[in-house]
Amino acid sequence: MEIHRFGPDELDGAMAFFGRIPDGDLTFIKEDVHNREVVSAWTRDERSRRYLALDDQGTVVGYVAIIPGLGWSSHVGELRLVIDPEQRRQGIGRSLARRALAEAIDLGLGKIVVEVVAEQAAPIAMFQGLGFHGEALLTDHVRDRGGNLRDLVVLAHAVADNEAVMSASGITEALA
Repeated sequence: MEIHRFGPDELDGAMAFFGRIPDGDLTFIKEDVHNREVVSAWTRDERSRRYLALDDQGTVVGYVAIIPGLGWSSHVGELRLVIDPEQRRQGIGRSLARRALAEAIDLGLGKIVVEVVAEQAAPIAMFQGLGFHGEALLTDHVRDRGGNLRDLVVLAHAVADNEAVMSASGITEALA
């Protein structure tokens, strides 16, 4: 697997990737990933950092973004992560999340948040293993495609508090 910055050359691969992702998994991307112009604009966005994971054949199998907040939340970044359902539980999500944390340091962000549906135990455990902690539980906050209400968990990572740990464990150097 190779992880690199999402640029214009990967647009077709990214569109094919998003086309393979079930609608329910795209809930937290927030933009319309089926709109080529929207996804193309990401390649020109200089505020955010977006990365793709590619398998040995060059197929996009994962996506991560760190999107800095604005105004009074400019020190906070939102992490968005999606992995191809056929490629999950292989460490791709963890690798992309680690890359995102390193980018948060580079962007000077003090805090990263990620939103996860409460029933998604595996992603919650993965983020907790990377130093995220539960910050909020929003009851009935998400309506799924079937019209069912779901609880939303907001996990947070204090970048400044964990930067030394990341550096000592080799995360920042491995991603440089």
